[in-house]
Amino acid sequence: MRQFDESEFEVVATGLEYPEGPMACADGSVLLVEVKGGRLTRVLPDGTKVTVATTGGSPNGAAFGPDGKVWVCNSGGFVWIPVGPLWVTGPQPPDYQGGSIQRVDVATGAVETVHTTFATTDPVTKQPATLPLRGPDDLVFDAAGGLWFTDWGKARLRDRDVTGVYYLPPGGGAVREAIFPLNAPNGIALSPDGRRLYVAETYARRILFWDLAAPGQLAPNPRTLDGSHLLTAAIPGQGILDSMRVDAEGNVWAATMLPDGADPRANGGLTVVSPGGEVLQFLEIAVGSPTPLPSNLCFGGEDRRTVYVTCGGSGLLVKARVGVPGLALNFG
Repeated sequence: MRQFDESEFEVVATGLEYPEGPMACADGSVLLVEVKGGRLTRVLPDGTKVTVATTGGSPNGAAFGPDGKVWVCNSGGFVWIPVGPLWVTGPQPPDYQGGSIQRVDVATGAVETVHTTFATTDPVTKQPATLPLRGPDDLVFDAAGGLWFTDWGKARLRDRDVTGVYYLPPGGGAVREAIFPLNAPNGIALSPDGRRLYVAETYARRILFWDLAAPGQLAPNPRTLDGSHLLTAAIPGQGILDSMRVDAEGNVWAATMLPDGADPRANGGLTVVSPGGEVLQFLEIAVGSPTPLPSNLCFGGEDRRTVYVTCGGSGLLVKARVGVPGLALNFG
């Protein structure tokens, strides 16, 4: 089996309020969102934290768009549950006001809410419908400037939303539903050639992909009901999946939590999967207490061979050197 890790993980910053959506910057800093803190934060190389903007709600995913601004998936808030030194996301909060896509001007800190709904077709009446976003989670821009994003939905004590994957075409317009239904879709990424769309389902513990005929257009697999292909469900320890990225060779790197079942003391890590579905390596994140619980990752440094990992529940940002460069993101 090929080895992708070249160094042990080290802690960059602590005390973050459920970090997610990391973006490595040319000056060595990392922009990320704090889901529990409701803000966009810059972490300097020495671990210093600087608030860039206050988004409110619960910002989950973030990425630079073609306009130079940071686009944010805001899932609208959670009830937060303490588990020892860790924080766990709970059900929909009493003050929930809906999910949204936001846009942040990093220079000024100005936050703009640009989308709160999506267009779809009612499966019974076959009539057009406009429905609210519930819990937008993670996002990726294609080379044309279109935005793909997942909606993880919101959970309540006895039920949870059924959601899918959505697309905003280049230049704006309405968000449209592209894939429905999915079970808690979370991480989303594109292959290096832009012809595959990868999606991780958290609780189903699998990574799916769809072939793309053109930007924003699926080429469905005729052998499956939803048009998908299964990349893998062979997740080490059957850990649950959060967000993911792709490297320059086309391998998928998925943030993987709870590899020993519901034991929050077990170290999570990164699962590396080939485009053919082979699990190539599990990179354990062992940095001591608290347990890392990785939520997302990005590649940075001049050679894109430094992987930064946000560890949501433990409030850590960690990094390591790896043997293959990450894929350069569109507009990153």
